Amino acid sequence: MRLRNLIVMLFMLLPLTVHAIDALPFKDRAQELRFQALTKQLRCMVCQNESLADSTADLARDLRNDIFQQMQNGKSDRQIKDYLTARYSNFVLYDPPLNPGTWLLWFGPGLLLLIGAGSVAAIVRRRSRDATLAAANTHTEDDW
Repeated sequence: MRLRNLIVMLFMLLPLTVHAIDALPFKDRAQELRFQALTKQLRCMVCQNESLADSTADLARDLRNDIFQQMQNGKSDRQIKDYLTARYSNFVLYDPPLNPGTWLLWFGPGLLLLIGAGSVAAIVRRRSRDATLAAANTHTEDDW
């Protein structure tokens, strides 16, 4: 009975190992931290709302292995990012560069906020002016 329960528990834990991220043989802790930081800056092309570090997709695993190999070959973070952007465009970067193609991405939210604030200010001024005019029209000398 105990052996059967143990086997059942082991089979219940088996799905957790399917999503485990492969351990890579880093040279030292600094290289591991560099790898983790770099994979958090890059977007998974399958999941798109997850970083390469967090994604369990097959493509993300392949890209992590590719990044690891490039790091082992002495490539810098910039060279690795350039390689990935050449292959997948700026979309692979969580922090895309500022250029004419990304102006709307960088400045669009602020522009929408300014337009909204300007609209609210105009509406408040108009209502205040209308209320002042209405108050002035109701208070005449005939009211005494």
